[in-house]
Amino acid sequence: MASRMFSKGVASLVILSSFASPSFAGGLERGGYNIDQLFDTGPFSFSSGVTYVMPQRKLKNVNDIDPSDGSLNSRPRTADETENYAIPYVGMKGGIGPVDCLIDYSEPFGAYSNPGANWAGANSNIKTKVTSHNYGATCSYKFDAGPGQFRLIGGAFYQEIEGFKSRLVAPPNVVGSLEMSDQSWGWRAGVAYEIPEYAMRASLVYNSRVDYDHLDGTVDLTAAGLGIIPVTGAAQAPDSLELKVQTGIAPDWLAFGNVKWTNWSLLQSIEFCPTSGLCPAGGLTSLDLAYRDGWTIGGGIGHKFNDKWAGAVSLTWDRGTSDGYGSQTDTWMLGLGAAYTPTENIEWRFAGAIGLMTSGESGTFTRDGVTYGDDVTYSFGNDLVTALSTSIKIKF
Repeated sequence: MASRMFSKGVASLVILSSFASPSFAGGLERGGYNIDQLFDTGPFSFSSGVTYVMPQRKLKNVNDIDPSDGSLNSRPRTADETENYAIPYVGMKGGIGPVDCLIDYSEPFGAYSNPGANWAGANSNIKTKVTSHNYGATCSYKFDAGPGQFRLIGGAFYQEIEGFKSRLVAPPNVVGSLEMSDQSWGWRAGVAYEIPEYAMRASLVYNSRVDYDHLDGTVDLTAAGLGIIPVTGAAQAPDSLELKVQTGIAPDWLAFGNVKWTNWSLLQSIEFCPTSGLCPAGGLTSLDLAYRDGWTIGGGIGHKFNDKWAGAVSLTWDRGTSDGYGSQTDTWMLGLGAAYTPTENIEWRFAGAIGLMTSGESGTFTRDGVTYGDDVTYSFGNDLVTALSTSIKIKF
C-alpha cells in the first residue's frame, strides 16, 4: 500500500524535474537537446512552450589594441554586450505497446550579442546573431528487466543554422558584415532504466556532431568599396553526452540530477574564404570562438502538494566555455518551477530562474598557431541572468 501511495504522489513530478531551471550553458547553446517528453506515461501527448532568457553582461575597461584602425579608445570604454532571447519548443509523443516515439521542434544552438557601433571594441563586434532550427524524431523500445523496465533509445534530427556578424573594418573604419547558413543531419542513441513504482529513472543519451561542410554566405564590404563577396566555410555543431537521474525519496517527494558534457572545443576559429580566387591566410574573415568543452551539473528536489499542484527547486552550474578570450565564464542558476493540473488531460507548467555569470577578462593569446583577442581587450564583473519559462501539455 505504501508503494502505491508513493508512486501516485510523485507522478506529476517526473517531467517537471527537467523544467525547474532554464539553464544558461556556454558555447552557442540555447535549448540544447531535450527528449524528456519521450518518457511521458500516457500513450499520447502534445507539448508546447517557450523560455525567455534575459542576460545582463556588461563589458568594461575596453581597450582597442589593433593599430590598423588608428584608435577607437575615444569611444565609450563600456558596453552592454547581451540581448534577451526566446527559446521555443513543440513536441508530440505517441506510444503503442513497448514502443514510444517523439517528434519535436527546438532551437538547440544560438547566440545574440549587440554592443553596437559606439564602443571601443567595435572593430571586434557590433552585432552577432546565430539561430538554429532542429527537427527531431526519437523512438524507444522498452522491455522488462529485473524490478523495472530497460529502454533502448535512438533517433535522428535535421538541423538548420544561420548567422550574421558585423564589425568595423579597417581601413577605412566602415561597417562590414558576414552572413552564412547551412543545413545537415545528426543522430542520437541512448539507454534508460525505469522503476515506475518508485518514480526512478536513469538515462544516458549521446547526441552526435552535426557537420556543416558548406557554410556558405557573403561578406558585405560595400561600404569599403569592395562590394559583396561570396564566401564559404566549414564547422561542426558539437556532440554531447548527458546523464539524468531521478528517484522518489518519500511519498510526494522526488530528487533529480544531471551531468552533461558538450564538445565545444570543436569550435575554435571558423575561417571563411572567397568561393573564387585565392584565400588569404586566416580567411577573408573568421568567427573566432576559442571555446573549451562545456560541463553542466545540476540537481534539485520536487514535491507534490495536492492533486493539482506540484513544485520543484533546482541549482545548476555551467562551466564557462571561454578560456581567456570572450565573456562566457561559469554560471550558477537557481530555478523554481510549478505544475498545475486542472484536469487529468491538461498540465500547465511555469518556471523562473535567477543566475550569476561570474567575472573575468578577455585578452590576447595563441592556440594552435592562431592568435585570438589581438583587436580588443576588456573585463567584466559578476552579472545577473534571469529566465522565465511556460508550457502547456495535453494528454490524450
